[in-house]
Amino acid sequence: MNKTSIIILTYNNFLYTKECISSIRKYTDKNTYEIIVVDNNSSDETVSWLEMQKDLKVIYNKENIGFPKGVNEGIKKAQKENDILLLNNDTIVTSNWLKNLKKCLYNDSSIGAVGPVCNQDENKQGSLLNYSNALEMQQKAIKHNISNSDKWEEKVFLIGFCLLIKRRVFDKIKYLDEKYSPGYIEDNDLSLKISNLGYRLILCHDVFIHHYLGTAFRKDLNKFYPILNKNRNYFKRKWHFETTEFDRLKNASLVFMENYQTVLDYNCGIGVLMLYLKYRYNSIIYGLEKDYYKRIISSKFGKIYKNLNETAKYDCILIGDELEHISNPILFLKKLKKHLNCNGVLIGEIHNFSSVHNLNYFLHDMSYEVFKSEKNIFTLNDLKKLLTLCGYQDIIIYSWYEKKNLNEEKLLNLFNLDFLNYSYYTFKAIKKEN
Repeated sequence: MNKTSIIILTYNNFLYTKECISSIRKYTDKNTYEIIVVDNNSSDETVSWLEMQKDLKVIYNKENIGFPKGVNEGIKKAQKENDILLLNNDTIVTSNWLKNLKKCLYNDSSIGAVGPVCNQDENKQGSLLNYSNALEMQQKAIKHNISNSDKWEEKVFLIGFCLLIKRRVFDKIKYLDEKYSPGYIEDNDLSLKISNLGYRLILCHDVFIHHYLGTAFRKDLNKFYPILNKNRNYFKRKWHFETTEFDRLKNASLVFMENYQTVLDYNCGIGVLMLYLKYRYNSIIYGLEKDYYKRIISSKFGKIYKNLNETAKYDCILIGDELEHISNPILFLKKLKKHLNCNGVLIGEIHNFSSVHNLNYFLHDMSYEVFKSEKNIFTLNDLKKLLTLCGYQDIIIYSWYEKKNLNEEKLLNLFNLDFLNYSYYTFKAIKKEN
């Protein structure tokens, strides 16, 4: 098995860097790795400390060249046969972390890259491991980090805070796209490149590391958002869809999800929810996606249809907020009914038109334009009548709400109507046999 070149970028945050590298030395088998640090012109104690570390390869840049360029410099310095591991300096690794990642990576020739879970839940890469200090975290990680293939989840995208990539895969990719400099979105781009080569990305729930998520770049929002928007725009020009596709999980619908045997994800996008359901429920998941570029990605993970007429019958259909955007809701719901098995379940989401947030607009005589983004608007009674009319029964509604501002809280107290409190609804309805 190949050794691993661990690439770490540093820009100040000395204490993070020291703790990260100390944890690698302590919890990683000797002679299985090398550490390559690329320092982007730190002005704190980082450089002086790095100069005293004899077991590191270090590149000292005279300016902050950002993440993609820095990583590429580190890769050039790596031993040619080594696998590549990108690791943020604000992480703490744990017992068996690299051993378990490598075991997954080399379990199947189709796997191109793997990553761990952590204490942050971005991209659903979070863990329920609770601890109050580093010592307790390490003690719990020993019990958590037991290799188990049942805990390997295929993903569309893996965050680059800790990402292990096979050398032969990286040799085909060459480098990170430096047009994302100084950083952000480059790991989304990298994941799609790996997928397009025919390799799978796996999230290892049997590997936990701590991630502070404390980079200075994120803290300076005046710099962060313009760079993020620039990179999002570049990503869209390159891949022809928005980066928000990586977050399209239909989270509100999951409250009603069960272990249905067959599921159709309507408007499945790039397949994020398909893979999530496949791992959580071991169901057979199909997708429907009209957009060509999104379908290119999602078709790597299962059977994808262009339109409803091509599909078969299912135990469950997830439609998200499609009712708000479809031109003829009645025709749409009746058509969906034909594609549900006996007692099949339809799950969807809608905004609550009667929420206190919307009421506030009308009471202040504000423009109706605020609602134009939602083509169809429904009260809760509208929704129930519509579903009943189209042949659905046993309708269950789950109500969601968002934090209210002070004026909205006053309105709620004034009217004392419960339904005004909710921002949107998730509904579940069962096909009624004729």
